[in-house]
Amino acid sequence: MGHYPLLAKEGDVTIGGAFSIHTKITQPPLSFTEKPAYLTCSSVNLRIPLRQFRFAQTMIFAIEEINKRDSLLPNVSIGYRIYDNCGSTLTSMRAVMGLMNGGEWAVTKSCSGQSAVHAIIGESESSLSIVLSRTTGPFEIPVISHSATCECLSNKKEHPSFFRTIASDLHQSRALAQLVKHFGWTWVGAVNSDSDYGNNGMAIFLSAAQEEGVCVEYREKFNRAEPEKVMRVVEVIQKSTARVIIGFLAHVEMTNLLEQLSLHNITGRQFIGVEAWITADSVVAPNSFSVLGGALGFAVPKSNISGLDTYLIKDFWETDFKCKEKDKGSSSERACKVNHDLDELKEYVDDVAKLTYTSNIYKAVYAVAHSLHSVLNCSDSLGCNKTKALTPKEIMESLKKVNFTIKNGEQVWFDSTGSAVARYEVVNWQQDPNGLIEFKPVGYYDAFLPPGQRFVLRTEEIMWPGGNKELPVSVCSESCRPGTHKVLQKGKPVCCYDCIPCAEGEISNTTDSTDCVKCPEEYWSNQNRDACVMKNVEFLSFTEVMSKILVFFTVFGVLLTLIVATTFLMNKDTPLVKANNSELSFLLLFSLTLCFLCSLTFMGRPSQWSCMFRHTAFGITFVLCISCVLGKTIVVLMAFRATLPGSNVMKWFGPVQQRLSVVAFTLIQVVICILWLTINPPFPFKNMKHFKEKIILECALGSPVGFWAVLGYIGLLALLCFIFAFLARKLPDNFNEAKFITFSMLIFCAVWITFIPAYVSSPGKFTVAVEIFAILASSYGLLFCIFAPKCFIILLKPEMNTKKHMMDRK
Repeated sequence: MGHYPLLAKEGDVTIGGAFSIHTKITQPPLSFTEKPAYLTCSSVNLRIPLRQFRFAQTMIFAIEEINKRDSLLPNVSIGYRIYDNCGSTLTSMRAVMGLMNGGEWAVTKSCSGQSAVHAIIGESESSLSIVLSRTTGPFEIPVISHSATCECLSNKKEHPSFFRTIASDLHQSRALAQLVKHFGWTWVGAVNSDSDYGNNGMAIFLSAAQEEGVCVEYREKFNRAEPEKVMRVVEVIQKSTARVIIGFLAHVEMTNLLEQLSLHNITGRQFIGVEAWITADSVVAPNSFSVLGGALGFAVPKSNISGLDTYLIKDFWETDFKCKEKDKGSSSERACKVNHDLDELKEYVDDVAKLTYTSNIYKAVYAVAHSLHSVLNCSDSLGCNKTKALTPKEIMESLKKVNFTIKNGEQVWFDSTGSAVARYEVVNWQQDPNGLIEFKPVGYYDAFLPPGQRFVLRTEEIMWPGGNKELPVSVCSESCRPGTHKVLQKGKPVCCYDCIPCAEGEISNTTDSTDCVKCPEEYWSNQNRDACVMKNVEFLSFTEVMSKILVFFTVFGVLLTLIVATTFLMNKDTPLVKANNSELSFLLLFSLTLCFLCSLTFMGRPSQWSCMFRHTAFGITFVLCISCVLGKTIVVLMAFRATLPGSNVMKWFGPVQQRLSVVAFTLIQVVICILWLTINPPFPFKNMKHFKEKIILECALGSPVGFWAVLGYIGLLALLCFIFAFLARKLPDNFNEAKFITFSMLIFCAVWITFIPAYVSSPGKFTVAVEIFAILASSYGLLFCIFAPKCFIILLKPEMNTKKHMMDRK
């Protein structure tokens, strides 16, 4: 049995058409005894969708318009053969064979391998277009689709003769990923048709989504003939946590899914759609908006072709109502009545006003015409070379180069894959004041603009699911605030993570940081761990309470020393003052004053000079002090030696020798300090190791050898002084100073022996405080042990301050 074209007209050249003018409502399953080759559209229940019928009308309109033009194919008429494939792959195959071999139009001709048409417009769906392209490919017959978007059709090795006046899904899939990322949706579900169109488009989307950092919770697919899989998809959507669903579906599959979602009352999801269903009339139903309200998606931009809408409405009127407008002098046609039911016509007029895919068919016909015009070497004056033999390959090669502008000013050309320019309108499912569903444009996407200008969205005009104006959230994990970083949850996608606070000394100052950054050495993290702040610099300043206490005892010690010196000065001629070597006593009081004052140099912000001065001042003043005490001790020993018969000891340790010994002992310390300052002096140092969160500003020793040499020399003199004083402690005298010196040296040594471990273990500014305490304690020990007994006698027991009492022996 043959297969007849639904619509046909003879011409010098012929363009074929293949559309799903009838679609199946129900079809019983075929048994193995049935022969699908004989299946015709009349063998099943059918309906005629207005949109598909309009495609055929648009093709005829464009052909008739070209035939009336003098500038395009001036002396060549275009004919057409339009077949109905009924939306069936089997019927589509027979339609293709009919287009290629002429069908019943060529029953008297033998099969010569010469195609009955020079180009084919169609199919509407990608799967049928693949069948059409693979069948015509070996014969190099150009096929131009108006709505097949599968990226697989861009493969010129498999589909060398395929063209389309719509963009490839490569751009739409990438645009979907960018749209999802734009709104911050990083956790989405994905459902696609189990077909070449759905599988290829979803594969591109998943790859683009991964690049954009979007995670897919689930990916489900089903075919229109698999109702059990639709139920599985519904169950997955119902259990999922993703609030955004990417639907890369043909309009038939989307209609099936919508019905089940409505039955199960699954609402509140944000659907993101593709051009195949986002504006499809078949998806619009009374319960559609409860599920798809607020949906966003890409649609083919509207295109206004002048005269097309009038033609389509007139043709529909004549076809559906079986009448024509009454022409003057003509009585062959039945005149149209004025009382026809116009409800169906109103629906048709509204549909025509959209003019989306219909304009793509118009462009496809004109592309073929311009290609033929070039191949036939047409000119306005000479017309076309009608004797030239046309080959499909010539037409195909010419199509690759076409570049023309249709009458609405839109430019038409094909890229290297045979696809049109990728331009989409972003539409939003909304309701008008009457409660009717409208597809409101809220932006556009143009893949051929620079990257930063491709997307334009008017977000304030978008209505989200449930009629909300607030952007829905769809994330696996909430964003990690600054101060935390993401740690992936084991076994889950990268969008599922825990927010862990940054460690001390580390920060993250961006949302969703993958790691924390360590602060520079002199900085530390703030409490929120989102910024590095300068570390607090710590040193023993004069404003601290501890410093004030130490200053008080320093000043108090100086005042006591001055009081003692004044007392001694006022009683310098008394036997007690004379007997205790007044010159060394005053020198000792002077050195004690310096010892008290040198503690002040350890306070305040360390600097290069203060670090050098504090240690040298401490070392020299204490040596001066101990030298005086040592001199006094030696004088006591010599004095009692001098009382022995024939002793001449005091001649060798008189006042001059006493002064020289003090100077000599002190000069040794001065030399040690000079060597220390010359070789490796103390310097201010920022200690950042002891405390992580603050900087200890301290004086580094420079040369530890120099520091311990200064302390060691002081300790040596103190030890000598202690030994001499201990030897002289029991000498017969009413006032033996040696026992007080012994006690003072015990205190001095005890203080500095305990100072060493305390100095090493004390942190930060407390190290300095320990050093000051040791200086003050040892100074107070010397002052009280040596001078308190003398002041007691001078001020409270003046009767004991006589030469007789001083000379009496126990």
